[in-house]
Amino acid sequence: MLVTLEGLDGSGKTTVLERLRADDALPADTAFTREPTDSWYGETVTRSIEDDDADSLAELFLYTADHAAHLTDTVRPALDDGRLVVSDRYSDSRYAYQGATLADSEWFDDPLAYVKQVHEPWTRPPDKTVYLDLDPETAATRSGATNKFETADYLADVRENYERLVDAEPDRFVRVDATASLDTVYERVREAVVD
Repeated sequence: MLVTLEGLDGSGKTTVLERLRADDALPADTAFTREPTDSWYGETVTRSIEDDDADSLAELFLYTADHAAHLTDTVRPALDDGRLVVSDRYSDSRYAYQGATLADSEWFDDPLAYVKQVHEPWTRPPDKTVYLDLDPETAATRSGATNKFETADYLADVRENYERLVDAEPDRFVRVDATASLDTVYERVREAVVD
């Protein structure tokens, strides 16, 4: 089973993943992973994030390459072995974030739909997605607004895209209020993952 953790920057995904790693309730062979990855593809993505002038469409394809390699090298092998896979970010991040990044482009009527179409041949849909829901202002404050993807205005567009994704597949998403205490958030995420 593939479980993904999604949400705005600052919503607590990485902190929750680290706590899940130490939780005895999950199978000992659970594969914990994240995107962008630690591969050279992921390093290229990270470099583009730090470049305010990076081309948005080129970034989409960098993310897609990282995702495809992640699927081939980590996700599919673990699933083929019958292991639980928990990923800090996955394809929905691409849809939400790159969909927002391309929103001002004159090339696309529906950027989110375009990003999904680009990803379709290179992805495997999650079985369950835990969405850590957080307002854009809090997200920007928590994340420190250290890069172009962490401003409140941009994150508002990203959140709208996440809401579209949740509305399209309500049975896959488990919404968790990320404004609650860390212990409360963790317990709700843990329940969703272990269930």
